[in-house]
Amino acid sequence: MAAKDEGKDPKKKSATVCGFPISIFFIVVNEFCERFSYYGMRAVLVLYFKYFLRWDDDFATTIYHTFVALCYLTPIMGAIVADSWLGKFKTIVYLSIVYTVGQVVLAVSAIHDITDTNRDGTPDNMTLHIVLSMLGLALIAVGTGGIKPCVSAFGGDQFQDHQEKQRGTFFSIFYLSINAGSLLSTIITPILRGQECGIYTKQKCYSLAFGVPAGLMVASLIVFIVGSGMYIKTPPQGNIMVKFFTCIGFAIKNRFRHRTNEFPKRTHWMDWAEEKYDKLLIAQVKMVLKVLFLYIPLPMFWALYDQQGSRWTLQATNMDGDFGILTIQPDQMQTINAILILLLVPIVESVIYPLIAKCKINFTPLRRITVGMFFAALAFIAAALVEIQIERTLPKFPSSPEVQVKFINMGNKSLDLTAGTNKVTLEAFTANADYLTFEQHFDLTVGSDFNYSTTLTPGSRNTMVIFPDTTPPKLMPVSTPHASDIEKCPPARFFNGLDSDLNVTIGNLDFGDVSANNMSVYVGVPKGSAQFKIKSAAEECVYTQELGFGSSFTLIIPPTFAFGSNCEQSIRPVLDMEQNSFHMAWQIPQYFLLTLGEVVFSVTGLEFSYSQAPSNMKSVLQAGWLLTVAVGNIVVLIVAEAATLQDQWAEYVLFASLLLVVCVIFAIMAYFYTYIDPAKIEAEFAQIDPKQKEKRRNSRKDSVEQHKEERRSSDSSYDNEEQKQTRI
Repeated sequence: MAAKDEGKDPKKKSATVCGFPISIFFIVVNEFCERFSYYGMRAVLVLYFKYFLRWDDDFATTIYHTFVALCYLTPIMGAIVADSWLGKFKTIVYLSIVYTVGQVVLAVSAIHDITDTNRDGTPDNMTLHIVLSMLGLALIAVGTGGIKPCVSAFGGDQFQDHQEKQRGTFFSIFYLSINAGSLLSTIITPILRGQECGIYTKQKCYSLAFGVPAGLMVASLIVFIVGSGMYIKTPPQGNIMVKFFTCIGFAIKNRFRHRTNEFPKRTHWMDWAEEKYDKLLIAQVKMVLKVLFLYIPLPMFWALYDQQGSRWTLQATNMDGDFGILTIQPDQMQTINAILILLLVPIVESVIYPLIAKCKINFTPLRRITVGMFFAALAFIAAALVEIQIERTLPKFPSSPEVQVKFINMGNKSLDLTAGTNKVTLEAFTANADYLTFEQHFDLTVGSDFNYSTTLTPGSRNTMVIFPDTTPPKLMPVSTPHASDIEKCPPARFFNGLDSDLNVTIGNLDFGDVSANNMSVYVGVPKGSAQFKIKSAAEECVYTQELGFGSSFTLIIPPTFAFGSNCEQSIRPVLDMEQNSFHMAWQIPQYFLLTLGEVVFSVTGLEFSYSQAPSNMKSVLQAGWLLTVAVGNIVVLIVAEAATLQDQWAEYVLFASLLLVVCVIFAIMAYFYTYIDPAKIEAEFAQIDPKQKEKRRNSRKDSVEQHKEERRSSDSSYDNEEQKQTRI
């Protein structure tokens, strides 16, 4: 009861600082931590799918966009729960608990040691990790979506009617906290992901990248609860969204009941709700439906926009992130969007729009939205051009029926090979420069006397180590990583050609004991000049190798190797994979175009929706706007699965083409749209006398009843059916 009185008493005052209620500071901090948690987790999510769960690019993209779609479907649920039953405060607390549990579960799912029983660095029960990941993401989607429509509105509730100026400033600070949280998290969490962690073996630290956002979510919940005693908690007063849908539902049902020609037609199909609902509410619903109709083409924009976190991040994994003084991780490129938003919003609002107005161009909101979609389409054309250049630099991996092989000669003299139709001469302790492609089965002749029939796994890349000094020569096939393994396996492994075991380390990374005449596992080594320490008993040799983005090496320690001052000179590097040569800076134009499209599209769309919405249904249109984001992510799933294009650049062109078509359709719809003044329309209905409104409603009912009576007289069987309809 106290909460109810508190919410209804406009004169109640709470402690203030600089004219602002103290309670809003808890809300702003809460939002900063929550947005850090969400965007930080999302920044590394697609790479987690690819490199930890071992999913291919297409499936990783599918699950990523399914998750984002769920995050934008659940706000409708959160708004209904808050306004109809629990109130905003309890809804935020309860769903934040769900949210926090989800983040913790996701962080636990990324700990490889929990199922790595053989301690080889690879989880032995991947099903458990997948189940925990999906459970965590489902809880996060319910939590983040459910509180999304509540937090900002709850902050607005903390101000009195005379604090309009402070309320406006609060929303600006609130929006700033969102952008600050997302910007910092997309910088920090990729750095955390790049760390090496683990109990038994060191791997990329996704558990830390998810664990820090989980910690921020715990802090967010604690901060929000601490301020509980200072909040103005408005009790639930019924949800206008529920009224909106029930009014539409009644109109459709009533129209279906009276679908025969015996009943007079009405101007608008929503007029069939007049038997039960006030004309003002019906007029408000009509205004909302008019805007929602314009929303139909908009999901296509979000289908392109949200691929920043999936396809564009995967694109960056095949690029060079060396910016001189900075080394940018693929998932950190998303920060360009946040930075450009902060730069472009004031430029567009203060410079671009005024210049357009001075040129006497009527740049209406709907025209701005159309231009925003056009820029997004251009961004994907730019992405396609970048992808074409990347594909020219990437190695060509074998298709399923083929295999690729690189041969290493471990003999101390040159060796002639005939592999299939290829004739190769290998110098001592060297390998052929390029991988050779064969069918799954191929013939290999070593020297002039020894013939082998070789069978390898289809679609695989292999290194064939040959020991020509034995009789017959010994062959040792070793698999070489595919591009999809680029984060886990590269960049270096060692082949120990000695007759004794060696231990190889770099920093705190350990290749383990490399047994005699055997190959070590691949160990990821930081980019740059890597110094490897090769140890045997009390002896040590330091070998330096320059490593670049995406490069991979096999380092041969030949049988002639000896510890000493020049020991490193006898080690022979074999390049397994070229480093990425196309620079990440080429992604900046596509990010610029997409962000410019976002500023023109998203900001204008929100302003347009607000201006065209009735006073009590602005939240309904906000939910509709969020729904377009969810549908857009579903569109990605449909198009990506249906298109089945082999080349990624072709998929980018497809999305750009679809958006351009939608852009034309929206332009036509916008041309025929008539702008309205909701306040004026509402005022007209508000001036109607309540008795006159009741008289008109009864008149409408009498007209319907008259038609019913006429029909009853002609068909006595109709009576039972009509009684059934009346009960409904």
